[in-house]
Amino acid sequence: MQHPAHRRPRWTPSPHVLAPRLLAVALFAVYATDSVLRYYRMETRSWDLGIFEQAVRAYAHFKAPVVDLKGPGTNILGDHFSPVTALLAPAYRLFPTPVTLLVAQAALFALAALPVTRAATRLLGRASGLAVGVAYGLSWGIQQAVDFDFHEICFAVPLIAFSLEALLGRRWRAALLWALPLTLVKEDLGLTLAAIALVVAWRARQEAPQIRWYAVGVAALGVLATLVTVTVVIPAFNGSGGYDYWTKVEGGPSPFAGADTKIRTLAWLLLPTSGLFALRSPLLLAGAPTLGWRFLSGEENYWSTDWHYNAVLMPVVFLALVDAVDISRHSQRTWLRAYAERLPTCAVVAALALTTAQPLSALTESGTYHKPERAAAAEKLLAQIPDGATVEANVGPLSRLTGRCRVLWVGDSRGVTTDWIALDNGSGWVNDPLGYARELHPEGRYRVAGQAGGYILMERVR
Repeated sequence: MQHPAHRRPRWTPSPHVLAPRLLAVALFAVYATDSVLRYYRMETRSWDLGIFEQAVRAYAHFKAPVVDLKGPGTNILGDHFSPVTALLAPAYRLFPTPVTLLVAQAALFALAALPVTRAATRLLGRASGLAVGVAYGLSWGIQQAVDFDFHEICFAVPLIAFSLEALLGRRWRAALLWALPLTLVKEDLGLTLAAIALVVAWRARQEAPQIRWYAVGVAALGVLATLVTVTVVIPAFNGSGGYDYWTKVEGGPSPFAGADTKIRTLAWLLLPTSGLFALRSPLLLAGAPTLGWRFLSGEENYWSTDWHYNAVLMPVVFLALVDAVDISRHSQRTWLRAYAERLPTCAVVAALALTTAQPLSALTESGTYHKPERAAAAEKLLAQIPDGATVEANVGPLSRLTGRCRVLWVGDSRGVTTDWIALDNGSGWVNDPLGYARELHPEGRYRVAGQAGGYILMERVR
């Protein structure tokens, strides 16, 4: 809790702070390089890049966001409510490639470094502020998200960062306005909006009591937005008339299931980033909804430090650290002041040390910058597929095809007999390609059009 005698001066963003901008530009270059080189090497990790490219491609051509990878004719707004991705449509129309999405994500993650560094600099000083900014930029949560291809949460990260920066600057209305668009990023983020609004209400209760009631109203709006989205909006676009992700929470295991994984995730969130000091700031409550739905879910992937799930928590943890250090520097306890003063340095040292075992460390390896022969051979093989063809594929080929073909997920064509079947078979999981094709489409006849780089391409025989 902030001491009543410790009143921060009101400030407004200055356009003349150079270091945060330079840091953001540097981080953008690093993130974009990592993402684009991974795409260049054909090391896509999931089907999400293909899913989002199909949605953005539809928006770019003024069509409903149909994502055939989720099932033929599936409107993506019936899966997750993320209309914010339509903002990428103009750029994609000019540069119709999945690389556009990867570069945009890199820019959004890097943009969040600006408010994080700026807030830390104004409250803690230039050196400590820059240390916190670098620690955010190299944080494991952001690195894992950059390495995960593309996901809509990249829009949430800077919105949360700008909102909490405004909150720390006692610009209450700006804090609420920056958080409001979270309801258009993903359905659960309405609860994050509510959490931020409640922190605003708490912090503004003495200085601006009238803002407190606005903030409480915004918190109620955030909860209502989530409820309406998951019970009305998403079911309206969903073919089954429901919300598919209820099954990952309802009837799941005990909240104590996977306790070891969850505790380990909490430790990673709080120890290397803030030395547990973020717990002293109410800003940390902004991360509670995200952790809540993840830990209550029966989906084990949500519990861990992998993938992109922790990216939205990084600006929360680091700005909570800034808040806690600022408050604690005025403590009457000498040891607490000394500990607080050293934490920004400790955070950046920890981030730098951990980076040696995180995805960005690949940028120090020469092999990262060369396309493997198998990838070049696979690209040449996939080039046989004509534009506009209907293709059934697994993860490997997706990102090379979704920009120019109608692509369906292998085994989920739901009655559509595709023109081509493209498979990454590097692990040898398909022993009999033609037999597998007959299993998928008993009514169709296919021939093997080629094999290269661990990929198999089959063409339908008319």
